[in-house]
Amino acid sequence: MPVGVLMRPEGVKAHVGIIGGSGLYDPGIVEEPVEVRVHTPYGHPSDFIIVGKVRGIPVAFLPRHGRGHRLPPHMINYRANIYALKALGVKWVISVSAVGSLREDYKPGDFVVPDQFIDMTKNRRHYTFYDGPVTVHVSMADPFCEDLRQKIIEATKALGYPVHERGTYICIEGPRFSTRAESRVWKEVFKADIIGMTLVPEVNLACEAQLCYATLAMITDYDVWAERPVTAEEVEKVMKQNIERARKVLYELIPKLAGEPEEAKCSCCRALDYAVV
Repeated sequence: MPVGVLMRPEGVKAHVGIIGGSGLYDPGIVEEPVEVRVHTPYGHPSDFIIVGKVRGIPVAFLPRHGRGHRLPPHMINYRANIYALKALGVKWVISVSAVGSLREDYKPGDFVVPDQFIDMTKNRRHYTFYDGPVTVHVSMADPFCEDLRQKIIEATKALGYPVHERGTYICIEGPRFSTRAESRVWKEVFKADIIGMTLVPEVNLACEAQLCYATLAMITDYDVWAERPVTAEEVEKVMKQNIERARKVLYELIPKLAGEPEEAKCSCCRALDYAVV
């Protein structure tokens, strides 16, 4: 990654990073939290980063949209967010994200741990740390850390929550939702399973930073293909339930991340080995 000036309290480090999506602006599980402002070559991250411990493991928590949901998906400074977590020493990154469902059997209230994505975002976003003169082409054939994915699935199952072990996440630009025609294309032509607005370029940048990254996606409703009108009250109810469950999953999961990733299941640590031109 490019060298930049990092300003933070000396000695502040973390091993696990959590990026909180819609509704998750405070993890609620971090002990002895301190707020850290990390300055990066790309500007400020979405908010102050909360650094502390969860069951003895050093953790850094960053609300993706900022506290109070100040930043829409297309205005998030993804490069600053990932750079800041890397600068704090983070190795594992758990992205918590609210999504819509494109499948009847992927129900509101369920969790999904996606293994693939389709990018339908546009060029307002910054997709790489390497704008030249160094050029990098990272492989995204398997975009998520398989080791971390399996650990998330195990933690979710241990709590008895409904979880889908695979899924294709289609990422749209936002902040608007899909038209009915678009939604049918995502479902019937692209065969995607869930839809959201924030995975890309976050996942791309995590790969370039050689971070072990995976997503815990929380389904809030069916996308508009289903032609089932949902109320804001219904979405809010499911969201609150999912947030509490997500906190419990994180509390169960984080002790499993005390060590390093298993190399046989993870290509994240070597993402740049054959990527630099």
